[in-house]
Amino acid sequence: QVRLVESGGGLVQPGGSLRLSCVASGIIINDFDVLWYRQAPGKQRELVALMDSGGSRTYADSVKGRFTISRENAKNMMYLQMNSLKPEDTAVYYCYTQRDRGYWGQGTQVTVSS
Repeated sequence: QVRLVESGGGLVQPGGSLRLSCVASGIIINDFDVLWYRQAPGKQRELVALMDSGGSRTYADSVKGRFTISRENAKNMMYLQMNSLKPEDTAVYYCYTQRDRGYWGQGTQVTVSS
């Protein structure tokens, strides 16, 4: 059974940082693309960052220069480093991995507020 589990969410002040982690089990992510999505209340889920199996990265314009996606294949893990956080970054963040099909994590809440 494939399972993705996120961690690292929480409450942070504007300008702060968080690092989200996602560990996969039941698959080997080496040749999977890894992605992070987020969904704010009342909004559609949106792509935040993608890192393909070759290591190329793509970011949403709203997070460029502030967020960094990475992966550690040896540990079957993916990460999202989030710096200079803004209140509009508040959302549930989901990891997602895909090759011939995709798999979602359960989500972790990130709240940016003073």
